[in-house]
Amino acid sequence: MSKKKESPYDLRILGKLLVYAKAYKFVFVLCTVGAVFYAGFVVARPYFLQYAIDKGISTKDYGNLKLYISLMLVMLILEVITQLTYIYFANWLGLRVVKDIRVKLFKHILGFKKQYFDTNAIGKLVTRAINDMDRIADVFSQGLFMIIADLLKMIAIFGFMLYKSWQLTLIVLAILPIIIIATRIFHIKMKAAFEQVRAQVSNLNTFIQEHLSGMKIVQMFAQEDREFEKFKAINEKHKEGWIKTVWYNSIFFPIAELSGSLAFGFLVWYGGLKTIESDVFTFGLVVMFIELTNMLFRPLRQIADKFNTLQMGMVAAKRVLAVLEEENTIEETVSNSLKEVKGEIAFKNVKFGYLKDELVLRDVSFEVKPGQTIAIVGATGAGKSTIISLLGRFYEINSGTISIDGADINSLSLKELRGYISIVLQDVFLFADTIFNNITLGDETITKEEVESAAKNIGLHQFIDSLPGGYDYNVKERGAMLSSGQRQLIAFLRAYIAKPKILVLDEATSSIDIHSEQLIQEATNKITEGRTSIVIAHRLATIKKADVILVMDKGEVVEQGSHEELLQKTKGYYRNLYEVQFGGAEIEK
Repeated sequence: MSKKKESPYDLRILGKLLVYAKAYKFVFVLCTVGAVFYAGFVVARPYFLQYAIDKGISTKDYGNLKLYISLMLVMLILEVITQLTYIYFANWLGLRVVKDIRVKLFKHILGFKKQYFDTNAIGKLVTRAINDMDRIADVFSQGLFMIIADLLKMIAIFGFMLYKSWQLTLIVLAILPIIIIATRIFHIKMKAAFEQVRAQVSNLNTFIQEHLSGMKIVQMFAQEDREFEKFKAINEKHKEGWIKTVWYNSIFFPIAELSGSLAFGFLVWYGGLKTIESDVFTFGLVVMFIELTNMLFRPLRQIADKFNTLQMGMVAAKRVLAVLEEENTIEETVSNSLKEVKGEIAFKNVKFGYLKDELVLRDVSFEVKPGQTIAIVGATGAGKSTIISLLGRFYEINSGTISIDGADINSLSLKELRGYISIVLQDVFLFADTIFNNITLGDETITKEEVESAAKNIGLHQFIDSLPGGYDYNVKERGAMLSSGQRQLIAFLRAYIAKPKILVLDEATSSIDIHSEQLIQEATNKITEGRTSIVIAHRLATIKKADVILVMDKGEVVEQGSHEELLQKTKGYYRNLYEVQFGGAEIEK
């Protein structure tokens, strides 16, 4: 069975783009009307040129010559005005549409499940939001309306030529199929080439973004040469995609020029003979036809470039719309709201797997009473951090229920649910901004005095105040100007200033120095006071004071109790972990 050929243009994609132009109907109509009038004024100039030659130059009538030259000048001015109008507003419209789509795209991405970011390269999303958006703007500014104007101009020219002389029009028509067929083949080939280019641009962006972020690892393991070779390979594919477009252009445009030259030659030969032999044709008519043919063929040559622009925009739009149509957001069925949150947490028979047939949590059940500090320990991959992700609904559980103060978290809005929880992760992310803005995350209701007061309460003010500029110190990208311990301290303050009802510390002290750990331990005691807290830690010394310790293994809760209770279990999992870290000295006491 033969494969159906794909059209170089997808009208459905264009239709979806035009939906965003509905908000700017007046401008859209203005551009279209401008294109129509432009086509009419373009045809009028050669018409008056014929009369300037036949009734002015040939008859040596200075009055007529001046009249028709003046009319040509008027038509030229009107042509320029209408062209300027639709070009300006076409660009205006393109920029407005792109702004609207980009805003919608970013808002849509904000609602994606965390799983989407686990499986999709960030560099590709960056390409969709920046590079592809620029190509969509070109659809309106350099593609769609320019093509409409050119097509209208060509239709007007052809109709006028046919009206003035069918014989000379046939000469032009005889050459026209060559350029039309060449243009059609050119469009199809260019669409495939542009799809390859866009794919390689995404790969290039992804590679560069990942390797610049991970440059420390590349240099630490002396992998510069190997990664450079990988980059060269990707860049080579990117170059090959563009070379294809150059190759198709280098074939098409000479064919277009040759076709135009042949048409001129035949017009001069046939029209000149007829002018000499009879009075059927005039010198002005032949000159007019030469000018009209040039005006007819020029858009055909230029329209190829505009179709290229349109194609690139359509390819880009297809990719952006695919992200917008991605149904990877968490469905919110809000049927509840908590007026006063106490912080009671309950997991009941929760099962979850990142992959459909591979469970990470297996029938997990536990309760946390308001104000309690619960610690979760276990080997890597036991499911500790997964519990935190599920509590904030960053992933959807397979079965079971998770509740806060008796309310199923699925019945709460995400904004409300996540507003109750503050999480401090092991890998702290800081934006390239001031310490103050990284703490408040742009919340204008939080004053600098409140931040300083909070920092003093948990013992971090002195550390921040010692930095150049204090709270206005710019930490640069990902907090590069701070040590890992200092970044962790900022994260603690960020969590504290949010005044959460539930605090989560996920491996928050696993990779910091002793001095920072002491500060963090003091901060932990302060911020966990009076609120429900969940602490995940490998260092068992940091969780001795927890009210309840959950011990997890292979996605199941295998033990739970206080530090002392768990140590009493002779062959217990927790006791074994403790003995590995500290030996049996303390247990024997």
